[in-house]
Amino acid sequence: MTSAKKTSPRWRQAVVWLHVLSSVAWMGEALALLTLLVLGVTTDDPRLRVSATSMAHVLDRTLLAPMANAAAFTGVLLAAATAWGLFRHWWVLTKFVLTLVQLYAGIFLLSGALSDAVDAAKAGAPVPVGWPMIAGTALMASVLAFQAWLSVAKPGKRTSRSPAGKPRTAPPWVFAAGIAAPAADTTAGLLLGYPLPALSLLVLAAVLTTRPARLRPAPT
Repeated sequence: MTSAKKTSPRWRQAVVWLHVLSSVAWMGEALALLTLLVLGVTTDDPRLRVSATSMAHVLDRTLLAPMANAAAFTGVLLAAATAWGLFRHWWVLTKFVLTLVQLYAGIFLLSGALSDAVDAAKAGAPVPVGWPMIAGTALMASVLAFQAWLSVAKPGKRTSRSPAGKPRTAPPWVFAAGIAAPAADTTAGLLLGYPLPALSLLVLAAVLTTRPARLRPAPT
């Protein structure tokens, strides 16, 4: 019992750092994507337009999407596996909603538009919906910066302890899975060329299912 109490905070801190690093990587990649899109839309050099839009498409498929999935998964995992909860603090819920909006907008809008942009550039045509893509990517980077501020500021009150003043957290295996799952999904996504968070979703389902038993109020 004592060993679990000592080990869980270490694993939890590891997941916190994974969440921070993947979120920062997501924001940095959004800024890189924005730079490439601006270059692809504004340049008069056809070869540079093809290179910029192709690099933007590769960045979206190989790095940005896996980092977005990892950031989203670890954030929800931390909320579900600790006393934070998704609905107890408005700023945690705000981050969750914004993350979902950005993920689905990226999957259904940006990725398809980038593929069309590459085809158009290779055909020597102007990049379709170039400025809307730029505006959307700039908005994504701005929202990610706002989410980073929410994580640091924690508006309202801090969340490190339960209402009773006693820290409650999940066992070490939950946080260990929270590191292994996105790592495995990212590796599989890079190999297969499609960033599907299959293992992360399974782990998250298991954590959400067992949450009530693990985080029941501590005995007085």
